[in-house]
Amino acid sequence: MQKYLQVLLGFMLCYTGILHLTKRREEFQAQVPYWLGIDADLVVVASGAIEILLGIALVTLWRIRKQVGVVTALFFVVVFPGNIWQYIDGIDAFGLNSDRDRALRLLFQPILILWALFATQTIGKKS
Repeated sequence: MQKYLQVLLGFMLCYTGILHLTKRREEFQAQVPYWLGIDADLVVVASGAIEILLGIALVTLWRIRKQVGVVTALFFVVVFPGNIWQYIDGIDAFGLNSDRDRALRLLFQPILILWALFATQTIGKKS
C-alpha cells in the first residue's frame, strides 16, 4: 500500500509541477506572498520544477525513498506560507473563492506532509 501511495504522490507532484509551468501559472503566482520579495513568476517556475523533480524521484529512487520522503515533506512545509497567504489575503484561485474553502484547503497541507512521510516508510507501518 505504501509503495502505491508513493507512486501516486509522485504522479500528482509531476502533474501539479506541470500546471505550475503551463495553464495554472497565474493562479500559482497569486499565492506568492508579496513580502517574500522575490518575483512571483520565478517562485512559481522554480517550485514547479522542484515538484516535477520530486515526483520523478518518488517514482524512481526506491533505494533512497526515505530521504526523498523527507525532502518532499519539507517542500510541503516550505510552500505552506503561500497557502496561508491565500487564506489571509482572500485570494480567489483554484476554485477557492470563499474563506471557508481556503481554510479547508489549509487542512490538507499537513495531510500531504504525512502522506509523503508515510508513503516512503519514513513513519508508520512498513509494507
